[in-house]
Amino acid sequence: MKLSELVGQALNKDNFLTVDDYLEFPKHYLEFIKNNLQAVIVSKNENHYQFFQYKKDGTFNVTRPINSNLFYSLEDFEILSKKFNELIDSIKEKGFDTVENRELINRIIYSAQQSIGACLDALPANQSNTARKINGDLFERFIRLIIERCGLEVTEGTIRVPVKVEGQEAFKMNYQHDLNLIKNGEVMAIGSVKTSSKDRLDKVFIDKFLYNRLTEKSTPHFAIFLNDVQRKGQEGKYGISATFLPGHFKGYTVKLNPLDGVYYCDIRPNMVSEPILKDHIKTFDHFVFSDMWDFVK
Repeated sequence: MKLSELVGQALNKDNFLTVDDYLEFPKHYLEFIKNNLQAVIVSKNENHYQFFQYKKDGTFNVTRPINSNLFYSLEDFEILSKKFNELIDSIKEKGFDTVENRELINRIIYSAQQSIGACLDALPANQSNTARKINGDLFERFIRLIIERCGLEVTEGTIRVPVKVEGQEAFKMNYQHDLNLIKNGEVMAIGSVKTSSKDRLDKVFIDKFLYNRLTEKSTPHFAIFLNDVQRKGQEGKYGISATFLPGHFKGYTVKLNPLDGVYYCDIRPNMVSEPILKDHIKTFDHFVFSDMWDFVK
């Protein structure tokens, strides 16, 4: 498949309506990059990150950073995507919660979504905002589809929030959310799903504060992010920089309200080592194997 065909497929959100659709696209993209790149550039400061540079058909664009420790090869993806399908259909089965399966969950999701994002990086610079919006929308849908396949009820979009005054419902207002976990018609937990926390971290904390104040409830709020790195530097000296703001996260956690779960596929080293961060941030496998089930108990 040519790069133009891959980009055209990634631009059409109707091509991604099932989990299987998300697992099929990367096979074509991974096949393409095996022999059709101008170069694979290694990050200067964190060497396990790479950037793909396209040839003339991609106007020699350089992609987002790709974590080579998470990004599967075509051969591995073809085999392990089948296992991923089996896993999410039976994730509560005894014996499925293993180190290997947890790694598989994170790496398949990361590889699939980054295949879409990196493919869209081939678009001209004047279409970068369109590419970013589509990539973000597709990631939200991917996570919702995975949760549904695992067996939980999940919705998206606007919900009518009852606003209480002195314990009595006074009126309703519309509230927009990426993801709502539902049980018996009731919203049990509310989630934000973004490819990164850049420019979005504040809103997740404030949403929890406002929603629970308006409803006089303590509904859990969680956030799911793909990664928090971006390319920096000039051609020949590319590296990566973090987009996560640890000071903001700690401040909101301590002084506003802690979130009930924050999850990454590509987790940063400081998130597993620094006080406060390591107590509130986990890899995505924790969400699907345990936390999301706890939210709907």
